[in-house]
Amino acid sequence: MASPSGEALGNRKGRPYDFIASAFLFLRLHSFQNQLNVKACLFDLDGVLVDTAVFHFQAWRRLARDLGFDFTEHQNEQLKGISRMESLERILAWGGVTLSDGEKNRWAAVKNEWYLHLVRQMTPVDVLPGAREFLNDCRDAGLKTALGSASKNARLILENTDLLRYFDAVIDGTHTSRSKPDPEVFLLGAEKLGVAPATCVVFEDAVAGVEAAHRGGMKAVGVGSPTVLAEAEMVIPGFIGFSVERLQTL
Repeated sequence: MASPSGEALGNRKGRPYDFIASAFLFLRLHSFQNQLNVKACLFDLDGVLVDTAVFHFQAWRRLARDLGFDFTEHQNEQLKGISRMESLERILAWGGVTLSDGEKNRWAAVKNEWYLHLVRQMTPVDVLPGAREFLNDCRDAGLKTALGSASKNARLILENTDLLRYFDAVIDGTHTSRSKPDPEVFLLGAEKLGVAPATCVVFEDAVAGVEAAHRGGMKAVGVGSPTVLAEAEMVIPGFIGFSVERLQTL
């Protein structure tokens, strides 16, 4: 058998602590993951990883004003996490406006074009602070990741912001028929990842999303206001300084 080259031996001898540190980190993360029984993290998109909620608000408000009425930012909170058509139904109800199914489809398409005009201009700098770092942390810890969003434009946003490569699965509005708080989007995500719902943690900024996680048998980390997201097992203001190890407190 050939002996290792001097260069190879030199590399081994020169980095013994690197090897030990790497082995220790692997064992620590493996032990941590088993202790938590967490196999996957599922993420909403708008308001969690990127802030496109303001684009939705601008487009929906433009639609409402074209129809002769207006609505508030407070009302807009009720639109988070639900589908485009359900959002339209709520907005029309606020304005007391009745439309035919054909008119609803036309207005929904127009709104989406206004919205897409805004999101097409997004870049990696539009990712919310700390989000990319936490996604990296999940990967390093061996956790699977999935996106669970009602948006039919989720993949476009992930591509424009260079986030798509961090996800093992993307479940968006093109895959689902029921809006949050129905757990469909998260259950499909768990199924796609090949993990049990009980081993998933969902990151959400909306009350409907937290409820969807719980209905699906998953735990939830709220991203935003503790007052609004009081039902979540943990609430964080954002991902800056947040790590996989903090999930120990769930």
